[in-house]
Formats: sequence, C-alpha cells, structure tokens
Amino acid sequence: MRVQSSATTASRIAVATERHRPGLGALQAALGVVAFSLTFPATAWGLEGFGPWSLVAVRSVLAAVIAGAALLALRVPLPARRHWSGLAVVAAGVVLGFPLLTTLALEASTTAHAAVVVGLLPLTTALVSALRVGTRPSRTFWAAALAGAAAVLAFTVQQSGGALSTADVYLFAALLVCAAGYTEGGRLARVMPGWHVIGWALVLCLPLTVPVAAFALTQEPVHLTPHSVTGLLWVAAGSQFLGLVVWYRGMAAVGIPKASQLQLAQPLLTLVWSVLLLGEHLTVAAPLTAAAVLVCIAVTQRARG
Repeated sequence: MRVQSSATTASRIAVATERHRPGLGALQAALGVVAFSLTFPATAWGLEGFGPWSLVAVRSVLAAVIAGAALLALRVPLPARRHWSGLAVVAAGVVLGFPLLTTLALEASTTAHAAVVVGLLPLTTALVSALRVGTRPSRTFWAAALAGAAAVLAFTVQQSGGALSTADVYLFAALLVCAAGYTEGGRLARVMPGWHVIGWALVLCLPLTVPVAAFALTQEPVHLTPHSVTGLLWVAAGSQFLGLVVWYRGMAAVGIPKASQLQLAQPLLTLVWSVLLLGEHLTVAAPLTAAAVLVCIAVTQRARG
C-alpha cells in the first residue's frame, strides 16, 4: 500500500512538473508532430510487406510490449478505476481506430492525399476539446486555426487532385476518432504522466490485438523487406509509443487546443518525407503554404483563451 502511495505521489509530482514548463511542453508536442509526420510514409513502407490488418495489429502489439515493459520496470501502479473509461477512448481512437482507418485508406491513396486528415485534425481536436472539457479559446485563436486548417486543406486537396473516394471515408472517420482520442488523452495527461496514458491504452488493447495479429498473419501475405520491417518498427515504436508519449506530455503542459495547432505543420512535413522516402512529387506551392501555416501557428501560440 505504501509503495502504491509513493508511486501515486511521484506521478502527481511528474504531472505538476509537466504543466509548469510550457516551453518544454511545446517542444515535446512539436517532437510528437515530427514523429507523426513520418507515420504515413512508414505505413506505406510497411504495406509493401504486410497486409493492412497485420500491419495495424502487429504494430499495436509491439508498441504494447514496449509500453508494458516500461510500466513493469518502473512499477507503475494500475490507474484509478475512474480513468479506465477515458483510457478506453484513447485506445479506441489512437491505438486502434486511427491506425486501421488510415492504413486502409493508404492502400488506395497517396500519402499526400491522406495528409488531408492531419490537416483538419487540429481544428477537429480543438472542437472536440471544447465540447468535452469545456475549453473556450479566444476568437483570435479560432480565426488563426481556421485559416491554418483552410490553407493546409487547400494545399493537400490540390496535391491529390481533389478526388473523393472510399479512402476519403476512411480518412474522415479516422479524423473523428483520433480527435476524440487526443482530447481524452490530453485530459488524462493532466492527472497522470503522459506516457502512462498511452502505455496503459496500449496494454488495454492486448487482449484484442494479439489474437487479431495471429489470425491476420495467417490470412495476409507477408514479405519481409528492409522497407517493410523499417516501416513496421517505426509505426510501432516511433508513432504508436514514443511519439504519443511526448505528444501527451506536451498537451498537458500547453493545453489541448494550442498543442493541436502545432499539427498544422504535420501535412507539410509528411509531404517532405514523401518526397525523400517515397519519391512523390512536390509542387512549388509547398513553401508558400508552409509560410502561411507557420504564421497561423505563431498566432495560436500567442492567443489566449
């Protein structure tokens, strides 16, 4: 009992430290965005050797093994019962829903087209946050957020030709479930360390992801290549665990709406990685859009509400 009490006290101190270092929090959120920007290219690599269900299930299992090992090594106590429903939302939205829906979309879509979803994610997250936790950003914040989202959306749609397909249905659904997971995770990260949030959410999914991974691997072809293995390892360790650890820590420090606006830069970073890693073509509109997005990010970071 004393050990659990000490661990709980340590968690509270860690959370308090995160919340009182907004500069570090913004940096952590930005590192999370960089990690997330590599997700789509890494997923495209992974799909070269794995089926969509195998890729999503195996990445979740691997990430859960990493998270579970860290939780056990540090003797982190189980979350309070009142937090498990929130962790279930994080698991459904961030661990399962978003990876599966975007992976299915990437089977028929380019990474540039898929970037539409992350272009709209900051605005959607801010909206869900306002409804869920009662945040009320200022009018300046909303104006800058809408402008940034519009710029990113226009750019990514123009890059993909503006065509609507079944992949778009997956992407818009992914947008909604991820915004819910981010919001709930950001709320929980204010009462427990951010890495505990994603760690327990990943472990919570193991009873589902382990049998799904085992079944999917027998039903979908597997071709191990340097690309497919690298892609799998990145989406598991980088995107699914480490990226979310720094992301939730950042949201706890600077707030959900402001942290979410840093993701306005994510589609542009994804397009850069797509050129470097996948050989996709990037038009001259990218620098102009990047400048507009950076201005919007600066405004939202300064806006109060």
